[in-house]
Amino acid sequence: MHQYDDTNIFARIIRGELSCNKVYEDEQVIAFHDIHKAAPVHVLVLPKGRYISFHDFTTTAAPQEVADFFTKVRVITEQLELVGSGYRLVANHGSDGSQTVPHFHVHILGKRRLGAIVSGDTYHERVQG
Repeated sequence: MHQYDDTNIFARIIRGELSCNKVYEDEQVIAFHDIHKAAPVHVLVLPKGRYISFHDFTTTAAPQEVADFFTKVRVITEQLELVGSGYRLVANHGSDGSQTVPHFHVHILGKRRLGAIVSGDTYHERVQG
């Protein structure tokens, strides 16, 4: 595992050095609109701790911190009014997972019908076929 890079863009946003379009913030979590939207609603949710990836977060953070983070993700989906129509949560890990910023974060995507996670057939077609 790599060491945490305090100069990454999300660390700088958390410290207030760079601006963002916030939708939620408290002592432990910050959430803001992604500047490279992949859906009409595309929000990033980050723990403020120095965690590189999902694996790092879930193996080094206290269990209550992990639980609280995902509870706040749920609260944010409710605030964004995504629960009724649906949404997607994405957490990329490492180079094969296309993680571009080495700070753990979850993408919330919604407000449009999202395509298959992997190109090609749908899950339903794979199960039925």
